[in-house]
Amino acid sequence: MKAFHAGLVLLAAAAVLVGAVAIRLIANEWSLMSVLLVLAGLLLAAVGGYFLRVQLRAGMTRRRGEIFLFGVGACAVLVVLGALSYRVPLRFDLTPQRSHSLSQQTLDMLSRLPAPVHITFFYDSALRTTVELYELFDEASRQVTVEFHNPNLNPAAARLAGVQFAGTAVLKSEGRQHFVHGPTETDIANGVLRVSLGVKQRVCFLDGHVEGDPFSLESHDHQEGSPGHSHGLGAKFVLHEQHGMAKARNALETINYEVVKVTLAGQTESLDSCSVLVVAGPKTALLQDEIEAIRAWLEQGNNAFFMLDPFIETGLEPVLEDWGIVPMDAIVIDDARYFWADVSSPTVTTYNHHKITRDLALTFYPGVRPLMPTEERVAGTAVIPAVNSSPAAWAETDRARAERDAEEQTGPLTLVAISSRRLDTDTDEVDAPRSRIVVAGDADFAQNSFFHLLGNGNLFLNIVNYLAEQENLIGLEPRTFDLPAINMTNRQMKGTFFFAVVLWPALLAFAGTVIWWRRR
Repeated sequence: MKAFHAGLVLLAAAAVLVGAVAIRLIANEWSLMSVLLVLAGLLLAAVGGYFLRVQLRAGMTRRRGEIFLFGVGACAVLVVLGALSYRVPLRFDLTPQRSHSLSQQTLDMLSRLPAPVHITFFYDSALRTTVELYELFDEASRQVTVEFHNPNLNPAAARLAGVQFAGTAVLKSEGRQHFVHGPTETDIANGVLRVSLGVKQRVCFLDGHVEGDPFSLESHDHQEGSPGHSHGLGAKFVLHEQHGMAKARNALETINYEVVKVTLAGQTESLDSCSVLVVAGPKTALLQDEIEAIRAWLEQGNNAFFMLDPFIETGLEPVLEDWGIVPMDAIVIDDARYFWADVSSPTVTTYNHHKITRDLALTFYPGVRPLMPTEERVAGTAVIPAVNSSPAAWAETDRARAERDAEEQTGPLTLVAISSRRLDTDTDEVDAPRSRIVVAGDADFAQNSFFHLLGNGNLFLNIVNYLAEQENLIGLEPRTFDLPAINMTNRQMKGTFFFAVVLWPALLAFAGTVIWWRRR
């Protein structure tokens, strides 16, 4: 066999061995195919080396010193690179969704951990991705230390920790212990935060007035005046019925909140154990006793989130006015920025600066009422408009039509407002105790039909975290890795259609016509 052919055999051997290693790495185990490929590669390497033995022996004789120095230098480089990689670990995550890196919200949370956390993770060979995730937590914070055990190889450690299966992590901090079974970044981050804080806060959803139910999976909406569903209003815009809020509840429980429903009618229950009260779009007015109970609870320094749909009198309006916010009896119509084909679903892409809107994606509000400040500033309160509509929007006061009138208020209109109020209105101290409320002119954005779309769910979680005074959790939500998708407003869809279907084909046709004419 000629030397050229023997070299081709060696190249084929290298290719076969690389393929075998690739199959082993992908399958995470040695299969029959990968073993056969390794044997075939070694056989080809032996054959090629046998026929090249004369050339190899001659080369070794002539260049023995050069080969020795090259080998020593290569080994030295490998040793230095290995030491540097151990001392200064570097990772390059080139995936579009940064799926092999911790999110910035998790890194921020780890940088502010109140107590050190030690993690013992019990793994097996199938949990390699989860092991890498725990290693990222170990590298990201000095407050977090991680050790790994295989329960099959070290069953004594598993028994002492009370672990029966691989995939379980035992988190310990200042005498507290917590088990994490989930493999995702959010599961681990929430477990770390939970064991370091040692406190589980309660989010109470008001019940009894057809509010959004946090334990309901119901999800639907409808077009007013459409066949099979009409209230005889003849409206051109969309109004939405009650939705469930199970998606919101699941997200809250994922980040260590306890979710319950409370009924204040007849004073059968109280708000004393609640960290945050959520009033999710009541469809009937509250009783006076309920209103006074909420007012008294807020005046004690507690926090609440009010989501009030348009054209519904809830009885809470006087309470909100005490905090400097007036819900208008209107619905926002925005024919410039709206979601899909619904002009009563304004979309928002830019926000006023606040913790709850930091790094927030596009949000939309299906059927939202505008909010405005009281005519005179309420002593001791600070009102911030967090989310505003576009300047093209207007407040439609006639629920039977959606046409702009000269006397109707135009945008930008406030859709979500934040108010904080000092408990002692006679003091001007910056650090004086305050009560916080957030008012949204829509409840649908956080309900099952729309919670998972764009930034709606993140906004809801940010608001609850802000009211619960858990700034560590703001922006921390379950990460999902979906197929790439583009969500566009109506204006963006029209622009894309114009450029792709009208403008570019017209330009090409024009250029072709000019060229054809000149050639004639």
